[in-house]
Amino acid sequence: MPSLTSNSLAFLLESAVKTRSSLLGRATHAQTIKSLQSPLPSFLANHLINMYSKLDLPKSAHLLLQLTPNRSVVTWTVLISGSVQNGHFSSALLQFFNMRCENIQPNDFTFPCAFKASASLRLSFIGKQVHAIAVKFGQIYDVFVGCSAFDMYSKTGLKHEAQKLFDELPERNVVTWNAYISNAVLDGRLINAVNAFIEFRRMGGEPDSITFCAFLNACADPLYLDLGRQLHGFVIQSGFEADVSVSNGLVDFYGKCREVRLAEMVFGGMEKRNAVSWCSMVAACEQNGEEEKACVFFLEGRREGVEPTDYMVSSVISACAGLAGLELGRSVHALL
Repeated sequence: MPSLTSNSLAFLLESAVKTRSSLLGRATHAQTIKSLQSPLPSFLANHLINMYSKLDLPKSAHLLLQLTPNRSVVTWTVLISGSVQNGHFSSALLQFFNMRCENIQPNDFTFPCAFKASASLRLSFIGKQVHAIAVKFGQIYDVFVGCSAFDMYSKTGLKHEAQKLFDELPERNVVTWNAYISNAVLDGRLINAVNAFIEFRRMGGEPDSITFCAFLNACADPLYLDLGRQLHGFVIQSGFEADVSVSNGLVDFYGKCREVRLAEMVFGGMEKRNAVSWCSMVAACEQNGEEEKACVFFLEGRREGVEPTDYMVSSVISACAGLAGLELGRSVHALL
């Protein structure tokens, strides 16, 4: 490999992360050592730490951290972010507090990572400490920091604290409202989720695909069929009908509301389908006593090359049991 500039090396390290290629990353690191004197430029050291951390090579990332004399918030944040991305939540929190021991102030990228790690470990007392630090540095009113703090309180069961924080946020964007609606649905507070969506729209908010999917989950009960139908009309009006995840949500919604015909109509009108689309359609049929249709959709999906999920297999096996179709069940088993 010929001698490369620092910017070219940084580009290669970014490519290694995007392609998940540790081989490219290590080769670029070797070329960096060969081409540049130690200590490396800070921005290049940050790229290396980011590469190793994102590719789940924490020992190499930590070694580089120790060899980097001028550690900044960016240096620590790429390490913390990579740890969270790869599920090393305890390590991420340890790194966060080690950063604070060096009197480095977290930024609006660091705090969401720390809140996510706290939520994933269900450590509300750690999340509260992170919240206090965010308040101290005036970062809690950043829309993404505030949203991640709200999500942490919701995920750790502190509903009162979550609601208080949400009410105090001076700015709420679609991400904030999505978090509120999604957590309300997860908690079984469907009325809260519906009311939040209505308030969001009243304030002029423009939903995205996540908002629509969250609201459809809130309406996935025959009691809310009319409300969900209204949302379906709004989906069409907003141009989101072509979005695969939204259409999947509509199939699931109609299935849970016992409207298999409408679920089929949405499914049939989809230009693109993925494994979730087929799984939702199979489940909709099975849940509503349409066992034969469930099996037909399953077999059709397999012919189109769809790899069945565990839930899809469970649904079609239940459908076969409902039909007392031993031979059909054996045929399905043979396809797995």
